[in-house]
Amino acid sequence: MPARDFYHNIVMQALTQAGWEITDDPFILSYGGRDLYVDLGAEHDLLAAQRDRQKIAVEIKSFLSQSPVYDLQSAIGQYDVYRSILEETEPNRMLYLAVPKRAYETIFSEKLGQLVIKRSSLQLMVFDEHSERIEAWIP
Repeated sequence: MPARDFYHNIVMQALTQAGWEITDDPFILSYGGRDLYVDLGAEHDLLAAQRDRQKIAVEIKSFLSQSPVYDLQSAIGQYDVYRSILEETEPNRMLYLAVPKRAYETIFSEKLGQLVIKRSSLQLMVFDEHSERIEAWIP
């Protein structure tokens, strides 16, 4: 099992505060005899009157290395693999890449980051590591 991301507990807290129930820690993806580990699986009631639950998988990335471009490349590669498997095995579960607000305000707000978000149809969960809250869901 892989090591937890630096912000793992902060993202769990942010999701819980936003009304999400953590269902898997980690969320295990099995495909072709291989097991992969997305950081979290979570569910949330769509409407109180309905029994439908929105399901997500969340891959957390800290963007703490010296090279934000390297962090971006690594995160997108992992995200694409996970999304491909989820589309085959659990198409109703949405995959989000959880990134700290400072990463969103830097590399993801730059021209390169905007291109990657657009071309990869990337879904981001932006969190504030200080307040332990979700700042934005993109898109």
